Amino acid sequence: MSTVNTQYKHLAPNPKSAYRQLFIKGRRIRAWVIYCDHVAQDMTAEQIAEDRDLPIEAVRECIAYCASNPPEVRGDLIREEESMRARGMFDPEHRRTGKTRILTPQEHARINRIPDPSP
Repeated sequence: MSTVNTQYKHLAPNPKSAYRQLFIKGRRIRAWVIYCDHVAQDMTAEQIAEDRDLPIEAVRECIAYCASNPPEVRGDLIREEESMRARGMFDPEHRRTGKTRILTPQEHARINRIPDPSP
């Protein structure tokens, strides 16, 4: 994990999650979600902190962490996309019906074994 040498006050792994990226401590909010609010929704750190009832320092840590492009975040995104592909969510039929395939335990295991990309 790229965060080995960085100490975060408000971020930590969530051992109960399949996601490998950091979460806000005591909350089930991935750092990437906060970063997306900041970048895609064009929200300031102050707006995010207020909307989500978070300390501003936690929001700033999330933004800095994700802006550093850690391999565990990229790996989570790759695994999530592969899971969506395996479920058929990119197929035209899914767009028409909204139905997805149920993954087998073997498919879950294969997707979970996809490594984080090298820095």
